[in-house]
Amino acid sequence: MEDEQIVALYWERSEAAISETKQKYNGYCSVIANNILNSFEETEECVSDTWLKAWNSMPPSKPSLLSLFLGKITRNLAINRIKARTAEKRGFGQINLCLDELAECVGDGESVSDGVELKNALNSFLSALKPDKRRVFMQRYWYMYSVNEIAAMNSMSESAVKTSLFRTRNELKEYLEREGIEI
Repeated sequence: MEDEQIVALYWERSEAAISETKQKYNGYCSVIANNILNSFEETEECVSDTWLKAWNSMPPSKPSLLSLFLGKITRNLAINRIKARTAEKRGFGQINLCLDELAECVGDGESVSDGVELKNALNSFLSALKPDKRRVFMQRYWYMYSVNEIAAMNSMSESAVKTSLFRTRNELKEYLEREGIEI
């Protein structure tokens, strides 16, 4: 079923929307959640929560890219779960490391005055990157793969991945400064 038809089912409040969404996007959302949570049980719960959140979000939301909409929900739910899980035992590692790395160039999100402006600048920056650099950057900071996993997926050394990420973060920081976005 096409995404537009699935979204229409949500707007009609048809329960078929959830089963169609699950059929088409369960694997995609599971990969996102599992990369963050690293737990089969928590991944299943998170993906189930994604369907509920999508149900409660449409209407009023009418996403043009359902995969991105669901991926964002899944990612945010998984990050919230990991923050709750690690509230007492800091240092879980991968997620905090990814967020800390990215905070170096885009801030912590609290100091940015206009989130829409930052979003547009990020989209513009990413679209200007070479596909290989963009893929590595997104694998790290959107899908939150480890450096080791990214190296294996892209036939690169871990050192090359780290260097690419470091340079891209610096380029992003410079780009945001040129655009006048205060972090």
